[in-house]
Amino acid sequence: MTLADDIVSLAKFSKLKITCAESCTGGMVSAALTDIAGSSAIFEQGFITYSNLAKIKILGVSPETLHAHGAVSEPVAEEMAIGALAAAGANIAVSVSGIAGPGGTEFKPEGRVCFALAKSQFVHSETVEFGAIGRAEVRKSATNHALELISKVLKRAY
Repeated sequence: MTLADDIVSLAKFSKLKITCAESCTGGMVSAALTDIAGSSAIFEQGFITYSNLAKIKILGVSPETLHAHGAVSEPVAEEMAIGALAAAGANIAVSVSGIAGPGGTEFKPEGRVCFALAKSQFVHSETVEFGAIGRAEVRKSATNHALELISKVLKRAY
């Protein structure tokens, strides 16, 4: 049983809906969940907001937050998750925003990914430095980490 299988099973049992707000993963978290048969019971919609404009228009991310912190930041990830939660009418939202590479800067290096998980009034955010392991590996690692966050909240570790 995969992590995604486990998430779908736990969410079905708890009658919870999950949504995703993704930037650097481009829908990979949503795809991992919807690859599971029966996932329509727990997943109705997700959001790929690759540009700052999409984050503002679709998820309600504040332009001021983007200007002050940049797209790859915990405050933006938090606003993405909160916006997705509201837009989807879901119980749990996970967001992902990062620099998959190649590239990055001294201040925001390749492999830095910010995550947020929102459930009701609870929001948890964190940053993971995956390093310059290559675009595909950063995206894959970020997808797995996002799934782990969802799993933890379903198992009430958060």
